[in-house]
Amino acid sequence: MSTQWDPDDAYDPHRLEKQEALKLPPIHGVLPYDGARNPLTRSNTAHRIIAPLVTPATKGMPKAYYFDGEAEWSVALEALLSPDLYALDVQLPFFRFKSSKGTKVTFPKHYFDLRITLRNGFRLAIYVKNGSSLSRRETQDEISAIEKAMPEDLADEMIVVNADDYTRPFRINLYQFWIVGEDRDVEADEHVEERARSTSYWSVQDLISKCDLPSNRAFPAIQRLIARRVLGADWYSVISLQSRVWVN
Repeated sequence: MSTQWDPDDAYDPHRLEKQEALKLPPIHGVLPYDGARNPLTRSNTAHRIIAPLVTPATKGMPKAYYFDGEAEWSVALEALLSPDLYALDVQLPFFRFKSSKGTKVTFPKHYFDLRITLRNGFRLAIYVKNGSSLSRRETQDEISAIEKAMPEDLADEMIVVNADDYTRPFRINLYQFWIVGEDRDVEADEHVEERARSTSYWSVQDLISKCDLPSNRAFPAIQRLIARRVLGADWYSVISLQSRVWVN
């Protein structure tokens, strides 16, 4: 009887087979995804995200963006809150950097997760990593090597963002800010801001009670004012009717 190992003996019917990255067909009215890498592969740990986003660079047209996970998506949503933002890019063209492990030297590829371009033309490349990885010396050495190798025409500067800073409540708030920001209501925003500056209150519910608006208009207005930092609130707790709110 043969004792040679047969690979078929190790077959696991529950194991997910590797598949090609998802490719979406053209969407009417949406500019196509133009990242250098498609991150929409199947993963047991990361939540891939597809979103149509509008920036000044897209001239009012939504554009398809693909994100590796919730942290990258949240960084993008936070960037969209800035009035100085002009353009957003994801999965930038790769470049190679020098990586040394002992006596072995390699030149792996690196794709920056995002790049934001401000209205003044300044370009910032963003690398998103989780906190446990950032604490390792090998990751710190890798970041230094990436910074040295970054092409000048790719960005003016790079930063590393700790994904752990984007807690679940923070991500929920950023998502809600994006949703209400898409539904503009200048009249409601101006009315709520005037009442916020001229009346006394403690919570979101208190402020809504001081407004001559139904709650389904006043609450989104409060969220938009918080997003623009006209009003202050705790971004690391999900903002609700009971949340503390104040004028910045």
